[in-house]
Amino acid sequence: MTAPTPSVTPRHPRRRPWWKTALGVFLTAVMLFPVYWIFNVSLTRTEDMRSDPPHWFPWDPTLEGYANVVRDQLPALTTSLGIGLGCVLLTLAISAPAAFSLAKLRPRGAGTVNFLLLVAQMVPSVVMAVGFYAIYVRLGWLNSVWGLIIADSTIAVPFGVMVLTAFMSGIPGELMQAAKIDGANTWRIFRSVILPLSRNAVLTVSLFAFLWAWSDFIFASTLDRNGDAIPITLGIYAYIGNNTTEWNSIMATAAVASVPAAVLLVVAQRFVAGGVTAGAVKD
Repeated sequence: MTAPTPSVTPRHPRRRPWWKTALGVFLTAVMLFPVYWIFNVSLTRTEDMRSDPPHWFPWDPTLEGYANVVRDQLPALTTSLGIGLGCVLLTLAISAPAAFSLAKLRPRGAGTVNFLLLVAQMVPSVVMAVGFYAIYVRLGWLNSVWGLIIADSTIAVPFGVMVLTAFMSGIPGELMQAAKIDGANTWRIFRSVILPLSRNAVLTVSLFAFLWAWSDFIFASTLDRNGDAIPITLGIYAYIGNNTTEWNSIMATAAVASVPAAVLLVVAQRFVAGGVTAGAVKD
């Protein structure tokens, strides 16, 4: 005769206290309020800008600011897109092989190189912009798109090397040994084994490199102030005059310029989470 099976009372998950939910909603609203205000002002008519109290909602909205963006800022948006993609390609071309060497080949002085990369991350962009200006004057690279791509890459490359090195260090060495047995040389191992396995880290570095180049203002205002092709961060200045400022056009430009960054973050967020945390825990 078998003993009766004791009944198991299911455990209900503990509910989060209401005040924590309310606090989370409040903090989220505070952080997102500047984004809402950008869209609010971008839809506000010029004559309503100085209303007191201000209009918390565009009761009589206008698309004048967005019409100005389509009319004036498309070349600047195209330039920013080209600079961002160029920065991504240059960053990956330098940081991926460098990270592979530091993580797997372990050359002499690798520790010193890692320390210098960390120090490079701490150098203020203003200081770097002044140095680039002096160099570009001699080379004739001022007011050029390629000059901005190189300058923006100096911010992204150290970050890319550190992220990719941490990720590649976690790839088992047995995979490289198996590839060597099959006759693959170092370059083939890097291209066919290491890079495909480092997809998350590569996407993470690409995303941050693009965002840094897309939102750059210091290098753009220093090195490309009078260029024929200017990025969107300088294109906003077209609406700032000595006597008047077209705030709805400025905010409309900011809203349009934020769309590519927001889309990239939403699409690549799961890859970014894996790429940033790679190497944080070692077996």
